Amino acid sequence: MRVAVTGASGLIGTRLSAALRARGDEVTPLKLRDGPPSPAALAGHDAVVHLAGEPVAQRWTDAARERIRSSRVDGTRGLVTAIATADPRPRVLVTASGVGYYGAHGDERLDEDAAAGDDFLAQVCVATESEAQAAAQAGVRVVVLRTGVVLDRAGGALAKMLPAFRLGVGGPVAGGDQYLSWIHLDDLVAMYMAAIDDEAWSGPFNATAPEPVTNAQFSKALGRALHRPAVLPVPAIALRALYGQMAEIVTEGQRAIPRRALEHGYNFAQPDLDEALRRS
Repeated sequence: MRVAVTGASGLIGTRLSAALRARGDEVTPLKLRDGPPSPAALAGHDAVVHLAGEPVAQRWTDAARERIRSSRVDGTRGLVTAIATADPRPRVLVTASGVGYYGAHGDERLDEDAAAGDDFLAQVCVATESEAQAAAQAGVRVVVLRTGVVLDRAGGALAKMLPAFRLGVGGPVAGGDQYLSWIHLDDLVAMYMAAIDDEAWSGPFNATAPEPVTNAQFSKALGRALHRPAVLPVPAIALRALYGQMAEIVTEGQRAIPRRALEHGYNFAQPDLDEALRRS
């Protein structure tokens, strides 16, 4: 199988590309910084995986908001145009989205049918997914993976948390009652591969472990994994002072449930948080 991957040098792209090559697939990295790929660059590929986008974890200045929005919405639009006009065109597009799609819902359990939020990040997710779904008009199967916090010590959110927890100064954020939807990197990579391979996968899927936890529960589990205390709270006001509106990602959270993946027979390798943290 020939698979084109945007964002191939990132945390997820690196691991996914290695897993695809390990089973004998040909992987073509695509860079979108200088514009969308040409249709010729995609012709003859079986699948496209779209991971590229401006990092969300930064202070949301006006300029940052525009970079986040344009890299995802405009970037996806250009990619889909190239896919639709490639000859022969890829059969499937698997694109990254996030559980931020749902906005703030408190402790409500959110499956893929839950309504979208109306905050900045939710609307970026909605617009990005809409651009990706346009590929279906060209006969391309489209899968959207709404991803939670990815657990891997080499990068992502977990890597940023580790220094404070190793020093014994980590703890729950903003009271700790908000939910955190997480997934081990191994499971996320496996879900991307299932989305590529299985023609029954179509539409949105929550790429999260079956049991989300509160921020306080996550902090305690991470403390146990590192054999460090995890009791020093981080007040919401401190996060807002540091990150502005972006802090709402941490202070609000989502309780996303992977109903559709489970219905499609996906078997999580790391469904338990304590074990997932030990194996990260």
